[in-house]
Amino acid sequence: MIRKTPRKLPGRREDGASTKAQILEAAGEIFAEKGFDRATGKEIAGRAGSNSAAVNYYYGGIEGLYAEVLVEAHRRLLTYDRLVALAQGPGASIDKLKILIGLIAGTITAPASSSWVLRVLSREILAPSQAFPVLLQQEVLPKKQVVAGLVADILGVPVEHPAVGRCLLNIVAPFAILLVGNRQLLSQVLPELQSPEPGPQTAIIAHFQRFALAGLEAAAAEIRREAGD
Repeated sequence: MIRKTPRKLPGRREDGASTKAQILEAAGEIFAEKGFDRATGKEIAGRAGSNSAAVNYYYGGIEGLYAEVLVEAHRRLLTYDRLVALAQGPGASIDKLKILIGLIAGTITAPASSSWVLRVLSREILAPSQAFPVLLQQEVLPKKQVVAGLVADILGVPVEHPAVGRCLLNIVAPFAILLVGNRQLLSQVLPELQSPEPGPQTAIIAHFQRFALAGLEAAAAEIRREAGD
């Protein structure tokens, strides 16, 4: 099992929620620096200012802690509740998707993107662990279904139509490249991304939106042509 439910112990301190959060934050930093295989519960607890037993107490062990770190990292990119609120709110699906792309691109390209969140996700994407199914079931697939609904509506097809999956791949791919790509390497291969003009982040976000939406419009037009044949 990846995660065990922590057993109830007598005399639990009232600051338990704070201690649990500190452990998760410390774990995120260490997993980002070293990866899951080289991290230890003792080191994580020490950085969190707690004792080594706390990892087992709150998370059932380092495996459960790592799974929780992955889930939390994905939530910090975009929570499921915020995504659903956007999808179910007023407006056209294409406008909602534009906002969504802007939110994710803004998070990944922001100066704060050097935090542990993106580095932990990057490591997991490059070398999936036994905890990946937890991340997949709790965060990735539920969010994918919401976004797929928007894409299907834009294309004018059922959500299970093959074109929906292809379009999702095109939308996600640029984010994956930025997430797992070495920033220094990318700047050497594509130095034009490091624009001296003001607002390079804004330009990148707008470009992602423009490319994704134009591709969807072209795909929708092709589907309409095929249906008319």
